[in-house]
Amino acid sequence: MTETLEARLAAMGLTLPPPIRVPEGLHLPFTFVNIRGERALISGHPKQDAGGIAGPYGQVGKDLGTAEAAEAARDIALSVLANLKAEIGELSRVAGWVRVFGMVNSAPDYAEQHLVLNGFSDLVIDVFGPEVGRHARSAIGVAGLPLNFAMEIEAEVLLSP
Repeated sequence: MTETLEARLAAMGLTLPPPIRVPEGLHLPFTFVNIRGERALISGHPKQDAGGIAGPYGQVGKDLGTAEAAEAARDIALSVLANLKAEIGELSRVAGWVRVFGMVNSAPDYAEQHLVLNGFSDLVIDVFGPEVGRHARSAIGVAGLPLNFAMEIEAEVLLSP
């Protein structure tokens, strides 16, 4: 790959947010990115911006529509990339995306969780290309998430040494 992944993001008009800052007083006894050998296990992420955790909040299908939630899932992908980069140094170390698991806080009878998660998956494939970016994925609806997040997305990637 001749261009950096960061240059590809810039060409797409996208920038990574700063690495996540946990709100003061919130105890989280885990790490958002856990490196184990050549694997990076990425904890469930909300969206983040310069101010820290930024939701989105509420139920998809009630408080947010599918298109709005898919855009938020795309933003969550940027959050994941920011935290992954902070942990591994260069995104070019990602040798392959293994899996993505998305939980969508869903209104009763909402059934478009897969479309919401396309926002995340499409960004990963657009940035990393189809070979490195392809991944297995599950998208489920849940009755609630911590802090009333509208969604939380986790992933696993393989790293080059």
